[in-house]
Amino acid sequence: MKPEPTSRRASEHETIEATAAAWLAQRDDGLDAAAAAEFELWRRKDPRHEAAVARLETTWHTLQQLRDFRPAARMHPDRDLLAGAAPRRYVFRPAWGALAAAALIALGAVWWVRPEPGATPARSIHYVTTTGGYQRGVLPDGSVVELNANTELHVDYGAAERTVQMIRGEAHFSVAANPHKPFVVEARGLKVRALGTAFNVRLTQTEIEVLVTEGKVEVRQESQPVAPPLLAGERLVWSEKPADTKPVPEVGPVASEVMREALAWQRLRLVFTDTPLAEVIEQFNRHNQVQLQLADPVLATLPIGGSFRPENVEAFVRLLVSDGSIVIERPHAQLIVLHPAR
Repeated sequence: MKPEPTSRRASEHETIEATAAAWLAQRDDGLDAAAAAEFELWRRKDPRHEAAVARLETTWHTLQQLRDFRPAARMHPDRDLLAGAAPRRYVFRPAWGALAAAALIALGAVWWVRPEPGATPARSIHYVTTTGGYQRGVLPDGSVVELNANTELHVDYGAAERTVQMIRGEAHFSVAANPHKPFVVEARGLKVRALGTAFNVRLTQTEIEVLVTEGKVEVRQESQPVAPPLLAGERLVWSEKPADTKPVPEVGPVASEVMREALAWQRLRLVFTDTPLAEVIEQFNRHNQVQLQLADPVLATLPIGGSFRPENVEAFVRLLVSDGSIVIERPHAQLIVLHPAR
């Protein structure tokens, strides 16, 4: 099988990015029901479409900050509670939508630009984000890495391989193609090798999660594949077991709404759909000095849904206690303990 020409791959990428940008411009000007359904159909048609929308929404938000705006009326009584409950509405001149779409494409291209010819790129880079932090970096070959809060990784570009050592946290990688120098992310004994790819790696205390947003990846332990190559829209969850127990990876496709939820941190949001409270707390804790703690494991599986600002843990707690089923204890300013109401 002949490899796909680089120019063709680049052309397809540019077309997807341009289409996503155009949809975002139209959405902000207002979509009727038919157009909204068409946009949703396009998003679901290909995981690359969903990934492009997720990437560009971050830049779209930045562009919108350059314009005068007026907040839309909110239906929820707590203005700080839900981050995405009512999007800001902007006043556009007729040409602004097209201008914004063009600017999005231009800004998006920065993520894929290679260093200037003749430049001497750094070969070893160390990235660290702290509680509530976020960072985007362009690697020496033009690949892009985005780090979630409380993440640490080390990049080492050797003569034969581009290696990233994931130490903790979560990161998304948009990998520049180079068939002669593989791109490999190492995470607690697993090796995730990019095969023309964009993908997300998340480390928790007990699991390693790999989510492919574009292309495909190969996941190995030592020299052996742990599963068939993962394609765009597929996820592998590797549960770490005691030394005498062989881990069995969970592999399968993910729905588009699950993809949006998993990548919401790139838009500086936490999005949950019937997510167990224990997992929600873990996500909030990585973004805040104020830590949440469960006093009773019966609360761990309580399903939570909504879109939240990561730093607004106090508003999230107000939501939890609003129906009277949960009460809180505050031993000190930096700790909130959740108890089931008796």
